[in-house]
Amino acid sequence: MIQNRFLGSRKVRLFLLGALIGIAVFLLVYGIAPLDVANDAFCRGGYVEKDIQQHYAGWLFYRDSALRWPLGVSPAVNAPSGVSVAYTDSIPLLAVLCRPLAALCGGIFQYFGWFTFICFLLQGGFGALLCGLFAAGTAAPLAGALLFAASPILIERAFRHTSLGAQWLVLAALYCYFSLRRQGRYAAPGLFFLNVIAVGIHPYFLPMTYAITLALLLEYAVQKRQYLRPALFLGANMACTVLLGWVLGFFYGTATSGGQALYGYFAMNLNALWTPIGVNGVLYSRLLPAQNQVEGNYDAFAYLGLGVLAALPITLAAARRRILPAVRRHWALCLVCCVLTGFAVSNVITANGATLAVLPLPPSLIKLFSVFRSGGRLFWPVYDLLTLAAFAGLTRLPRAAVWAALLAAVQLWDISPALTARHDAMISAQKTAAFPSEMVSDFWQAAGQYRHILSVQGLQADCLHLALWAADNGMTTNDPFAARYDESALASQWQTTLDALAAGTLEGDTLYLFADEGAFLQAVEPVRSLAWCGQVTGPDGAAWYVIAPGLQGQVFDALCTPYNESYPLRLADYTDALWNRGVLDATKKTVCFADSPFARARLTGAAALCADGQEYPILDVDDHDAGWLMVTLDIDDATILWDQELTTK
Repeated sequence: MIQNRFLGSRKVRLFLLGALIGIAVFLLVYGIAPLDVANDAFCRGGYVEKDIQQHYAGWLFYRDSALRWPLGVSPAVNAPSGVSVAYTDSIPLLAVLCRPLAALCGGIFQYFGWFTFICFLLQGGFGALLCGLFAAGTAAPLAGALLFAASPILIERAFRHTSLGAQWLVLAALYCYFSLRRQGRYAAPGLFFLNVIAVGIHPYFLPMTYAITLALLLEYAVQKRQYLRPALFLGANMACTVLLGWVLGFFYGTATSGGQALYGYFAMNLNALWTPIGVNGVLYSRLLPAQNQVEGNYDAFAYLGLGVLAALPITLAAARRRILPAVRRHWALCLVCCVLTGFAVSNVITANGATLAVLPLPPSLIKLFSVFRSGGRLFWPVYDLLTLAAFAGLTRLPRAAVWAALLAAVQLWDISPALTARHDAMISAQKTAAFPSEMVSDFWQAAGQYRHILSVQGLQADCLHLALWAADNGMTTNDPFAARYDESALASQWQTTLDALAAGTLEGDTLYLFADEGAFLQAVEPVRSLAWCGQVTGPDGAAWYVIAPGLQGQVFDALCTPYNESYPLRLADYTDALWNRGVLDATKKTVCFADSPFARARLTGAAALCADGQEYPILDVDDHDAGWLMVTLDIDDATILWDQELTTK
């Protein structure tokens, strides 16, 4: 009888049916393949873009490295210091919980498929509960659940930035806000739990869920004139959040700097709500065209969908007399929404393809705000509220369920090209992983013997396949392959490595990697007799420059070019206002090479550069610009030497 009452509860019924809608959306878009924990093809294949390779590599390093405190730290990455898997976006709480399960199962084990599946389930469930607060019956809230389960911002993030698929956290916090406010309460265990668990999934959710929590506490405190208990709730909640963050390694070491850009680069364009362009040029609308955006605006993707965009004016017109009273009642929620929107837009205000203004901010604030440098993401609570407002406005009309169903139908019809594209991307990622990877040269088979990789330059930006290879072979790497790391400490380590190479010192169990040929040529000469040295190329043309102790004298396949007397010269791929890929624009007769003992030996006394059987007489060699050798040739247009392997005569 109790069980029947429980299952008959409207809340339970809405949640379960909404969860089924979320599951259906997941299966239609991604299929069942990601739910096989032994299938990691979509992780290795790089679904949509390379980020999931970083997430998976972080998990592999963590799974196979020694357990240490804090629990979320992997000593195999950013060795020897280590780094938290939070900074490889590997969902640290799940990594810690799944580690013993992975050890028990053995073999391949990926949890990203089930994590995303549960995210869609919860997105649909909490979407239904939230909509159920604003519409009677079952049909209309379930149409609203479909709106949220197929939310463009969720589809855009799922499996791409895997942890950011947990957008149900925002919906759950909004549900707690409206539900508790109606009950005249300020706290619930569920809300407390949401704020704590958010740090274990992705810290970007913290300002979102805490902003909603703060709005609830402020409105309660002012209305009831009770301040102590809300303050104690907030303090206890934050203390537990910090505690879990500490356990997972968020505060370990100095992994707080690094990355690609400062606050303001990944800002939200003022046209974001009606710009349907996602990553890789995927259109989320059948009707609306892509709009121009600036620099990192793409990461603040916030297309509402045609259904929501069409419903909002209707809502605004129908509820015009109730808007101000609603703002007064929910003043704190409106205030935090303004703050989140302002943070998302940032001090770099952009509209379409133009930067309208750059508001000056103190460097200290820029540094502080850069902790959440992709600030455009913080708009998501406002985004969800706008979607909710569109739904709630239509369901106030007669025949609410019909209007809600029409809203969901228009929305799905509009974004269906993106759903299809993401479905195809999941299939493609699994096929890509079956193709030969970038590590096809037989050199990499021989190099699997090493215990450590020392990269002397920042390979984490574009070599995540290298991270996967290193993790598969049980290696450690000094490269963080992480979203946050200590740039100064890493640069110091690079310099220490270069100093050791200059002194002719090599570690026998370590593979040395360079991203830039000029840096490799400057470092290689003192150790060339102790290692196989040279260039290793991938099928896409990308090259590594390696020093492999103990492999000297070995012969590898055609993808390898050993460093010896016949090693070719190449132009420095240098471009600025005067130079274009190593060729001086003004005359197109002068080329530049990175200064190195190798380049000097080749050019000293040489009469000509040779390429493709042609000789180009050398008129002058200039080394006055430190770090560069500039060679003037008797040639009409030196750009023909781009990408050429050069010899001297």
